[in-house]
Amino acid sequence: MGINRRSFFKAVGATGAAVALGREGKAKDINTNDVEFKAVLYDSTRCVGCQTCEFSCAEANNLPEPEDYPEEGIVRKTNENCRTVINMYETTKGPVYVKRQCMHCNEPACAAACLTQAMKKTESGPVIWRDDKCMGCRYCMISCPFDMPRFEYNSANPNVTKCTMCFDRQKEGKIPACVENCPAEALMFGTRRELIAEAKKRIVENPDLYYNHIYGETEAGGTSFLYLSPVPFEEIGFKTNIQHSSYPALTKSFLYSVPSVFVLVPSLLLGINEAAKSNLKKNENHD
Repeated sequence: MGINRRSFFKAVGATGAAVALGREGKAKDINTNDVEFKAVLYDSTRCVGCQTCEFSCAEANNLPEPEDYPEEGIVRKTNENCRTVINMYETTKGPVYVKRQCMHCNEPACAAACLTQAMKKTESGPVIWRDDKCMGCRYCMISCPFDMPRFEYNSANPNVTKCTMCFDRQKEGKIPACVENCPAEALMFGTRRELIAEAKKRIVENPDLYYNHIYGETEAGGTSFLYLSPVPFEEIGFKTNIQHSSYPALTKSFLYSVPSVFVLVPSLLLGINEAAKSNLKKNENHD
């Protein structure tokens, strides 16, 4: 099956313009100085490990029902069928439950690494994936410092999946399903600025209860999921060697100095992909 020349060059031209002109646009997109992102504060001192967040997430995203809580000592990870997990850690202050999901970085490495902008940081805060733009390179998975994007390897039409902070629900004026249904009020939704202020207030008012650090305030340049803990974060499975500047900031100077051919290669690949899909649809209509 051949690719129609007109479809091919039209797609290449459109995506080429988007990527070539989009270098400046992408830099503007990740400028967070004047943006007030929505965020979630998770207080592990309040979590009881009930897994309600897991079941709520599964229901909201039409995912399979979560597995029963595993045996003690087994740390679960998110996967293509489970976008958030609760694990229990034995710490110097006893058992501590911890919820994990995409961190929704202020300047996400996954979006910066995405050749076709399929992975996108939205203006309101959530980092989402758009299947119509993805060409399957999976650079988002490699680049994420928190190891969160997952790929549906066993699917005939695989997607990249992860928590979206219930972006579709937010567009309807709702809050994330996990926050809405948490019976212990371990999760709180609001603006990132409000939640950081609330977290600092809790630490000041209860210094014996909390470890004096808000995970996500500065890690990877800041994230939209913020954490409070009764113990140092390495005790509950968090990476504490995450840099405090954003990962995309490391590559900005390089991206602005490379020859244009390297910028246009992604658009060429996406153009081929779009032209092939267009041609396939036309052939199906003729059948």
